Amino acid sequence: MASPALATGAVVVEDGGLADPLLAADGNGATKTKECGAEGKYWAAADEAERLAVTECGAEDGRPLLFRTYKLRGAILHPYRALIFVRLLAVLLFFVWRIRNNRSNVMWFWAMSVAGDAWFGFSWLLNQLPKFNPVKSIPDLAALRRHYDLPDGTSKLPGIDVFVTTADPIDEPILYTMNSILSILSTDYPVDRLACYVSDDSGSLILYEALVEVAKFAMMWAPFCHKHFIDPRAPERYFEMELQPQGGRAPQEFMNDYKRMQMEYEEFKVSLGNLSDTIRKRSDVYNSKRTSEGDAQATWMANGMQWPGTWMDPTENHRKGHHKGIVKVVLDHPSRGHHHSPQVGNENKSDFGATRLRLPMLVYVSREKNPSYDHNKKAGALNAQLRVSALLSNAQFVINFDCDHYINNSQALRAAVCLMLDQREGDNTAFVQFPQRFDNVDPTDRYGNHNRVFFDGTVLALNGLQGPSYLGTGCMFRRIALYGIDPPHCRQDNITLESSKYGKSTPLIDSISKAIREESITTQPPFDDTFVTDTEMIMASSYDKGTDWGKGVGYIYDIATEDIVTGFRIHGKGWRSMYCTMQHDAFCGTAPINLTERLHQIVRWSGGSLEMFFSHNNPLIGGQRLQLLQRVSYLNMTVYPVTSLFILLYALCPVMWLVPDEIHIQRPFTRYVVYLLIIILMIHMIGWLEIKWARVTWLDYWRNEQFFMIGSTSAYPIALLHMAKKLLTKKGIHFRVTSKQITGDTNDKFADLYEMRWTPMLIPTVFVLVANVGAVGVAMGKALVYMGVWTMSKKIHAALGLLFNVWIMVLLYPFALAIMGRWAKRPIILLVLLPTVFVIVGVIYVALHILLANVIPI
Repeated sequence: MASPALATGAVVVEDGGLADPLLAADGNGATKTKECGAEGKYWAAADEAERLAVTECGAEDGRPLLFRTYKLRGAILHPYRALIFVRLLAVLLFFVWRIRNNRSNVMWFWAMSVAGDAWFGFSWLLNQLPKFNPVKSIPDLAALRRHYDLPDGTSKLPGIDVFVTTADPIDEPILYTMNSILSILSTDYPVDRLACYVSDDSGSLILYEALVEVAKFAMMWAPFCHKHFIDPRAPERYFEMELQPQGGRAPQEFMNDYKRMQMEYEEFKVSLGNLSDTIRKRSDVYNSKRTSEGDAQATWMANGMQWPGTWMDPTENHRKGHHKGIVKVVLDHPSRGHHHSPQVGNENKSDFGATRLRLPMLVYVSREKNPSYDHNKKAGALNAQLRVSALLSNAQFVINFDCDHYINNSQALRAAVCLMLDQREGDNTAFVQFPQRFDNVDPTDRYGNHNRVFFDGTVLALNGLQGPSYLGTGCMFRRIALYGIDPPHCRQDNITLESSKYGKSTPLIDSISKAIREESITTQPPFDDTFVTDTEMIMASSYDKGTDWGKGVGYIYDIATEDIVTGFRIHGKGWRSMYCTMQHDAFCGTAPINLTERLHQIVRWSGGSLEMFFSHNNPLIGGQRLQLLQRVSYLNMTVYPVTSLFILLYALCPVMWLVPDEIHIQRPFTRYVVYLLIIILMIHMIGWLEIKWARVTWLDYWRNEQFFMIGSTSAYPIALLHMAKKLLTKKGIHFRVTSKQITGDTNDKFADLYEMRWTPMLIPTVFVLVANVGAVGVAMGKALVYMGVWTMSKKIHAALGLLFNVWIMVLLYPFALAIMGRWAKRPIILLVLLPTVFVIVGVIYVALHILLANVIPI
């Protein structure tokens, strides 16, 4: 986006090739189909025949085609597949050659290296096969508007329930969460078809009152966004952007509105910052009047009622992990006579004309917590939201966000709906996954947070199979798929809904029946005692017991990565999924840019993947309707951490430089290294072609390689140890919430990047780095001592060994910068420091050789 806002009516959608939805705009903000070519250099339309048939004969069920399908052109697809086949053949020949030439100085080391090479080849094949037929699906937003937006301003679009989850207002700052909600309330989707549910696992009053403040501010923010067609619609990010001169019909009007909204937003942030003190002072006043009733220091709401959740001074039944369930409607459904609840008030300071004065429903949810029950972390919170939303709105689709993610492209929800409503595979599509993007990552993406090689290459390619897996956030689901219902093409006519599966709530089971018939709630239920009783039941800590919730219904429990297993379970039912990209990223969030926090995140992900492999959700045995290559992709997702064992083994090979005699993993050594280099080179040739069709950069590709090496010497081995412990002790893997707080240095956006937080997990990586740096220094020393004695063969062997050392150091370059802390702001220091260390180690080796040559051979 070139600027933080566009003047009235001046909506611009850049021609971004295939990542761009088929949408443009005229001067009044209306949409029209792009006329420019969207095929791109490497992709060609693959649905022309289908479109022609629909044009001539009409759609079978009256619905239009709402997305375009593109496949790789033969000019890149055929060389890509040929290289995969050739490399597979080369790996097999290399492996056979190693077995036939089983000669080495240390045979046990040779055996381990052969096992490692076999595993490398196997894991590469698991990763490569699912990418054999990449397919892109591009939403046609103009077609969606033509067929679902009515002339009178109403819409036939299906309902969407948006879930936002937060666990702790400290580790997950409130300002991030409130920006996420503001972007949802102001997005481009009919307000009567949209509802936002905020799950607060801490049960804290500050988050509820922050939502009240959000509701007040949104009455100004949403009309401003719709009047000026701005993106992104998270104010924190929007006001950070550099303001550009604007054209359009009323640039001065826009500037006036912009300055006013900026001022209002600053006041809103001050209000959020003061909430803690406000609640504390209010509670002190109320408690001082009730001292005779006991010593418990309650936390009080603005209406004079005690807060049923966590108190600021914790006590039994009012502490984190032990409190009642809470449902509070902050903004009521637009269909009611009064739009917002009494807590918000009726003031509306907006004077942005008649532009969208209504807002979607906003609901605060905090499930019951009881120490006697397992709360099942994020999956448990999402299932509570799923059940509560079923009684309040029961939308056909649901989408979940982490609390630090916001809607960056106001058309994003419509884009997902295009893929879900299309007449071809729409009814059989269970979910649409968007890529994860982050706006707080340093420009060079030092620790590979964007993970573009994975999202824009691996995940996109799965569109050619059953589709991508669920990846945690930014994923829109069909509600009934989460309920464990089969897809239409293999669903029975009569479905029996049993309380043993869904629980004893009659209203919930009735809502599931309506969801199967695609009936949303048009008349909101009265928020009376009966409704409160129903919601308390479905939010109870014990509700899941004896049911299929967390097993075959809802988000899956008892695993650290509930997302992948949930996607696996849905694919196993026969559903498909789709991957959706947009030129202007659909959603953005906050990533941990500190190395230690990033590695803790990787431990959680990789540990959860291993848990999946050692469970009944193992891709080898689970998912009866899973396609073969889809099964292969899930197997790859569950076993990849094992690769780190062999990478760690190879990375420590430089220690052999300290041994006086030559040690060769494989003889003849020169031929072995040449074969190895050819196989590695072929990987990067395939990677080069993937870079072309995935539209990622060489820097993205290189960062992916570097961080995999860092993870393989730190996070992945720890995950393997956690898994081994679980298998031996039967105790689950404990992972903490990744902290999204940043350091106190407000002058440097990337200050957290330069903070080094030491943890035992980093010891192997430090050892590998030191071993390789030391090996280069020792090699230099040996060259000085033995250069006149070494044969040409030994010199070649030494040069090839040094090449490996340098390669390892280059891969660990981001880790070396992390060790330097704030000195890493000047990377030239590292380039000067390393040669100095090489020389020092070399000199020490020569000195030791002279002193100890007659005592110890070195």
